Parts: sequence; C-alpha cells; structure tokens
Amino acid sequence: MSAHHHIQSTPEDDADLARWDDDGAPPAQPRSSPAAWLRVGAELGDRLVALSGRQDLLVTCRPGTRSGAPAAFFPTLGEVEFDARLFAPLQPHEIHPRIVGDEERYPAAWGVFVHEAAHAAHSVWTQPAGANPRVVEAALLLEESRVEGAHLITRPTDRTYLRTSARTLVMPDIAHPTLQGIEQAAAAAALILGRRDTGILDAGETRAVTDLCQRVLGADLLTTLTRIWTAAHQCADHDATTMLAHGQQWCDALDAAAPALPLPENLTDLLSGAVKVVMAHAAATDAADLAAQDAAANAMASRSKAQAQDRAQRAGQRRKAAATAKSVFNARSTTVNPDGTPAPSGNPVTGTRRPTAAEQSAAARLSRALRAAAYRERSEERTTSPTPPGRLNMRAALARDAQRAAGSVPTAEPFTHTRRRNSPTPPLRVGIAVDVSGSMRAACKPVASAAWIVARAAALTDPDSRTATIAYDRHLTALTRPTHRAPERVTTFDATGGHHNLANAIDALDHGLELSRPGAGRLLVIVTDARYGSDETAQAVTRVKQLTTAGCAVLQLTLTDKSRHLPGTTLLHLPQPSSAPVAIAKAATDAIRRTR
Repeated sequence: MSAHHHIQSTPEDDADLARWDDDGAPPAQPRSSPAAWLRVGAELGDRLVALSGRQDLLVTCRPGTRSGAPAAFFPTLGEVEFDARLFAPLQPHEIHPRIVGDEERYPAAWGVFVHEAAHAAHSVWTQPAGANPRVVEAALLLEESRVEGAHLITRPTDRTYLRTSARTLVMPDIAHPTLQGIEQAAAAAALILGRRDTGILDAGETRAVTDLCQRVLGADLLTTLTRIWTAAHQCADHDATTMLAHGQQWCDALDAAAPALPLPENLTDLLSGAVKVVMAHAAATDAADLAAQDAAANAMASRSKAQAQDRAQRAGQRRKAAATAKSVFNARSTTVNPDGTPAPSGNPVTGTRRPTAAEQSAAARLSRALRAAAYRERSEERTTSPTPPGRLNMRAALARDAQRAAGSVPTAEPFTHTRRRNSPTPPLRVGIAVDVSGSMRAACKPVASAAWIVARAAALTDPDSRTATIAYDRHLTALTRPTHRAPERVTTFDATGGHHNLANAIDALDHGLELSRPGAGRLLVIVTDARYGSDETAQAVTRVKQLTTAGCAVLQLTLTDKSRHLPGTTLLHLPQPSSAPVAIAKAATDAIRRTR
C-alpha cells in the first residue's frame, strides 16, 4: 500500500516502452478504436490546464496503464496517463471531457483525474540523488493527502470528485498492500485520516478507521503520525528537504514503536473492513447531498416554471384587459359583452342632462381641494465645497485656515450652496365601477352626479388627470371615458340588470386609466352591494388584490346594511345615497395627497 503508484519516474529505457507495446502475446482486440481514446485524452489535456494551471502536460488515455495504477503522473515526462477502463461502461464516443459539465456523468473517473491534476500542480519537488528509498516512499505517502488539500484551496468545488476518487484509489491499496505490519496500518491512517484533516472526508465518516488505528497503533503513535502528516500539509510544493524530513520522522516513529506493538494476524482484513465502512458512509453522504441538490434544483425549476406560467397568465390577462377596454370605451356608448362583442340589449343609459348649479359648485370645490392636495413644496439640496460658488461660512473658513496653518490637509468646506427644485404635481386617476343590477337602483342618481363631478374636477386640476366610469351587470357600459376633456353633460342611467361582471369592469378601468402604474394618485371606487356568486367574487377579489399590491386605493361604497364586503377593499357604508359624491371626492383627495 503506497502512493508511489500515482507519481512515476521516467522509464529506465526504451525497452520498457517496447515491452509495454509488445510483450510477445497476441495483439489485443480493442473494443473501440484507439484513435477515439486519443481524442478523449486530448480533451482531458485541455481540461488539465484549468485544473493544474500548467500548459506543458500531455494526457494519454488508453485501456490499462504502464504503472498498473488507475492513473499516474510522470513529472519528468510531463505526462499524465489515464486508464480508459475508469469510464466503463461508457464508450469513447459517449465521452466529451472538453464540455464543462460532462464530468458529472463519470464522477469516479473525473475524481481520479482531479487527483492526478493535483499531483501535477503541487508534486513539483524532486528527490535528491542517493535519498533513502524508504524515506522517499514515506514522503510520497504523505504527498497523497497534501496535494489534495492544496488543490482544494484553489478549487473547493472539486471536493465531491476527490471524495469519489478516494474509493477508487484507496481501496485497491488496502486490498493489495505492498507494505506489511505496522507500516500497513500507518499507511491506511495516512490515506484516510490525512484526507480527513484536509477536509476531503468528514470526521464522522472516518470513525471506523480512527478507532481501528488507535487500537492497533496506540494513541501515542497515532498522535505522532497525525502531527507529522499535519505538518506535511503545510509544506511548500518545491520544498523537497522538508518533505523528506517528514518522511524520515515517519520512519523513525514507526521503527521506535514497532517492537512494542503486537499486531493482529488478520490486519489486512481488519483494515479492509474499516475502510469499506468509511467509504460506505462517504458514499451515503454523497448520495444524500446529491439528492438534496436534485431536490433543490427541482424546486427551483418548479418555481421558475410557476413564475413563467404566472407571467404568461398576467400577459394574457393584460391583452384581454386591453381588448375589453378598447371595446367598452367605444365612441358610440354601446353596451358590450365580456368578450367585447356588442350586446343586443341591456344598455342602462337613459339619457343625458345638463349639470346642476350644485354639481358645478361641487366640481369647483373638488378641483381646488385636489390642487391643494397635489401641491408639493420645493425640495432643497444643500451641498458644501472648498471653493465658490456658494455662501461663505465663517466658522468653516476659520477652521480651514487653522488646518492649513497646522500643516495638515484642509478638510473644512466653507462654501454652502442650496439648490431648490420644484416637485412635480402628481396627476389623478379615478375609476368608478357601479353595479347596475336590480338591487342598486338607489345608487344611480348620486353615482351619475359623482361621476360628472369627479371628471370635471380632474380636468380642471391637471391636464394629465383622467377619470372613467363603467356601469356593469352581465354587460359593460362606459358612462364616462378616460379622456383629457371633461364631459359637458351628466349621463343618467338605471339599474335593471341581472348577474355581475365586476372583474372585466376592473380590467377595463385598470387598462384605460393605468391604475396599476405608479406615478399618479390612483383610486378605484366600486359601488355595489357585492351580493355575487362565489366565482364572481373570487375573480373580483383577485383583481382588487393586484391593484392594492400595485399601490392603488380601492374603495367600496354600499347603500344598505345587507351589503357584503369585498376582501381587500376599504368599505364605506352610506345610509344616504346622496352623500356618495362627497365620499368619492374625499377618497380622491386622500389618494392624491398620499402620492409621492
């Protein structure tokens, strides 16, 4: 059991390579084209540049390796050889390492490749001539966990692959050890517990090997060995002297403790069993982490899909609302169905009349109130500077002179400049939806008056202000339209309809007046007793919630005690229907006053 399989010296002569290419046996029949594996090796070489930071390395990929290990790094040749059988059962045409993310289909093979990349990046110290082979072997054993720890510093996301590679690299060394006795147990501790201390494996996962090594090696010797590999983890990549010194300490500690340690005869079986437990725990942890990642990815995909569906639904609703608004606010004042087609009957409009003197006075008062509510004081921005223009502050000027006399850098700024800016006056958007089913007959006259008053006052207040009124039952009828001109006459109507269609009425007002768009005082007034069916109520409440979320105030006016409250609206009960214009005017004033 040793790390020397993963770092190889240059072959002694060309005969070694010749024996590899032709050992006298019949030529092997590859299952796939050698050229295909050459392509895989070339693409691995491209990825090795990012993994190791080196551009002078060659990667060869073929079934089997010269060293007999799953993979090996030849420092003097600048070569990494890789056993193609690690990709099994994938065939070369199914493997594309150049594509980032393709490694997720063969994590074990990629983990071994990352391990060799760590050697290529950090195993750059060379053993001096005449070094003790046993000391070099111990140093290379310590090198296994050292390079992985150093690799994690620059590429922490490769930890998952290094955990997977441990099962491929460590288990064969445990099952077919090259060391015996105390050195075998110490090597198992270095390979497993060393990876624990570099963060590759978790402490809980390595408990089985920790307990076995304490029982076999003793707590004192294990503490000494732990101190040695921990010090080796801090060694610089080029420091051969220090690495060999740690190797010498390793050998000395084993030689000193060996005579007093009775080792069990079945040590190999015990070590194999303990390492299998460690790897099983690690595999279970990785599987749980992968399942958690998949669950998180699925949840994110579900949220993205739901958000996309919601956006598509909202876009469809906006298109439908635009079509509804276009059909409702037609020039002929016709009643339309929810789908925009003209309704053959059911127009609640009974005619028009001239506004009364009281209504004209109310519109003038509301206009003045709206202008007062919309007025914004000029904002002031005060800045200081070390030079004019600006008003001189003598205290700051004296402080600046004192700073200059003291030899320090002057920081006082004696000139003050005040900039005053006019705040824009917000326009008003008021939409009125009045229920014209049979139970709302008492609201017809006051709402008709209120609609004209609000429209007239808005036009007098700001040319950008707009209002609109829609009468709804099963059909939709525009009483006033979202234009910049105030209506000359009051549109009168009656309530004789049946059923309700508040949702489409809100959509038309929302699109026509841009009630969902900030930047204006926005108010939706719904005059209704809300005695709807469950589906009608649900659709209306959905629209109301969207408007209130966008910052639009929604007021529900009711005239009887038997009225129901639409969730999300501000309910206002009016025992006297004639007070509806005053209530709507006050709500409009409050809406524009709250606008920022």
